[in-house]
Amino acid sequence: MGRWQPDSRGRLQEAALALYSESGFDQTTAAQIAARAGLTERTFFRHFADKREVLFGGSALLQERIVAGVIGAAPEDGPLDAVACGLAAAATMLGEFRQDLSRQRQAVIAANPELRERELAKLADYAAAVAVALRQRGVSEPQATLAAEAGMTVLRVAMQRWAGGKDGPDLSVIMRDSVAELRAVAARP
Repeated sequence: MGRWQPDSRGRLQEAALALYSESGFDQTTAAQIAARAGLTERTFFRHFADKREVLFGGSALLQERIVAGVIGAAPEDGPLDAVACGLAAAATMLGEFRQDLSRQRQAVIAANPELRERELAKLADYAAAVAVALRQRGVSEPQATLAAEAGMTVLRVAMQRWAGGKDGPDLSVIMRDSVAELRAVAARP
């Protein structure tokens, strides 16, 4: 592939995921990723700060979408309903990605304790931001934190289910079903 071909970022992501799957995350270098994508290492670093950011590069945007969904929920919605609106916004964004690449991403993260820890830290950041948005909606503590944390657990579980499936339901359907399952668990005595 020549350097002039479009979608350098996408090509780098695909190359990185392939190499992480083949050789392991720790054994893969930015130079190898760039070479696999037919690009220069300099181009890699124009798109990503380091090789971990290939896996976590959209985190800030995802957090913004989730929080916007919570803030945009109907005023009469309860905390979990508002969080479900944020999760629907996340599903819309994440569902645009290829399921096979999400599957590869999940496998790479699952195989590396440092990456699992980073993913949990990102989810904790999302939960903190969602809790702030819920408090701005008038939700008191501990309900704001509990709803936010439960929502990020739903996000993690739904993503794992979606990435683990083959040509199954849309991520938005899985997300909605996961919220319903959380409600069912909470409703049981």
